[in-house]
Amino acid sequence: MTVQIVFDVTHSCGHEVSTDLSDRPADRRAGFARWLSTRQCTDCWRRDRETDQSERAAWLVAKRAQEQADASAWAEQYAMPPLDGPAKAVPWGERVRHQLVSDAYTALVVEGDLSEEQWQSIEDQARTIDRASWWIDQREADAADLPELLEAATDADRVTENPY
Repeated sequence: MTVQIVFDVTHSCGHEVSTDLSDRPADRRAGFARWLSTRQCTDCWRRDRETDQSERAAWLVAKRAQEQADASAWAEQYAMPPLDGPAKAVPWGERVRHQLVSDAYTALVVEGDLSEEQWQSIEDQARTIDRASWWIDQREADAADLPELLEAATDADRVTENPY
């Protein structure tokens, strides 16, 4: 007598599918068929996955729109200049600038020992950086490092020649 190869599996979604398990060792087929019965059939799984992906995409679009609105309102409130760069980079740079400067204020003034007057000079330096690419490049920087990053970016005495 041969070990069963094709199993009629009733999936958790209610669909019954004949499944060829000949590619599995004979002693593991029945257990795998039982496990399959706890899962959705392939068609239902794909449909749900596509739905999940489209819902995630819609959520991400809404989240980015809210972040952009917050960044624009913040830039207007604090008189931040518009950023220069490619059309796709400018909104991204604005969101990064908003997040980085806001986080730096929290870290340095609210939670740190920097005074409002000292913060004002940092904010003034931030206004001089109008390249979206610079802000995007700093997106993973620690917020507490912002003063040093701004100092390096605005240092007029930096050597721009290749030292080699």
